[in-house]
Amino acid sequence: MSILIALLLFVLFLWALGLWFRRGEDLSIYDHPVDPAGSDSFSSPSGPSAEHAVATAEIQALGSQVAGLSRKEMLQFTRDFMEGIPKGKEFNCEFVPVSVDGVKAEWVLAPGVDNSRRVLYLHGGAFIAGSPNSHKSATCRFSEVAHAAVLAVDYRLMPENGRGDGIADCKTAYRWLLDHGPDGPSTASRVFIGGDSAGGNLSLMLSSWSRDEKLRTPDAVVALSPLADSTYSSPSIRNNLLTDIMLGPLFGALLRIPKAILAWIFLVENRFRPSNPIVSPVFGDLSELPPTLLQVSEAEMLLDDARRYVNKARASGSPVRLQSWAGLLHVWQLFYPEVPEARDAWKRIGEFLASTENDQSEKA
Repeated sequence: MSILIALLLFVLFLWALGLWFRRGEDLSIYDHPVDPAGSDSFSSPSGPSAEHAVATAEIQALGSQVAGLSRKEMLQFTRDFMEGIPKGKEFNCEFVPVSVDGVKAEWVLAPGVDNSRRVLYLHGGAFIAGSPNSHKSATCRFSEVAHAAVLAVDYRLMPENGRGDGIADCKTAYRWLLDHGPDGPSTASRVFIGGDSAGGNLSLMLSSWSRDEKLRTPDAVVALSPLADSTYSSPSIRNNLLTDIMLGPLFGALLRIPKAILAWIFLVENRFRPSNPIVSPVFGDLSELPPTLLQVSEAEMLLDDARRYVNKARASGSPVRLQSWAGLLHVWQLFYPEVPEARDAWKRIGEFLASTENDQSEKA
């Protein structure tokens, strides 16, 4: 009997410790609409476009293939899907491989860009998939709207590498970008950071990190459907499970795992507490950030990650804003140029970047 009691107490201890691992600031106070001065919401009376409906049907067809896959099979399925995104598309950009202090990367150069203007782009893929190749649609378009050279980083992926390895690669790339362009060593005139989903998480992390490291901070940051909270505690993580056609089938099973156990799994796999700002930027200090734009679908699981981040940052005095679209896929911007909503989103990113330059010129 004493052994059973001791075992029970040990299990309860591990359970409580797991809950402590995921514990952080109470973010529920930021679960409210972003004030109109810092947000825009877009929708069509007839709903998403026909082209978006085609993309949705393709994703749903793929989703039916996920059921019953082993973890190894799921990993390969996700990687194959990501690498297939740019197939059949034509790009007017030049793609130039480059080594960034040992980190693999690629310069993406739209015609006529100013090489002193630079974007660090961090791809999505749940930290386990994706590459500069999979995100050519995003990096080429970013180069066009920013009139800048884009450095797409091929950071190390899990599970072959640790989460910290990928983070280290992104930090290395940011430092390097400040003093290196496509033509060789030179100081950047403008610096932007962009990323989607997991890459959005890394972008928001780098923004705060550059401030804390006393480095030159980016002139602007763009995060597309970013993961901001690795405790997976925002309301839309569960409320939008059924409407998120992209993430729901892939990650819905995680939500059936008790929170304490999920925290232990995260800690073991990532070597960080889920609420650590390095992996959950929303838990960090969001003051004195550069102009930052978050775009998100109102139908996706990460909607409230974005909303919480924007509300907290604006309460801290940072010029951060949210743009949301009704009923769209997670990171629909990758379906450029065929989906009208993707064209609209990139147009608004270009307008945002231009507005930050105008604001900074007026203050100079």
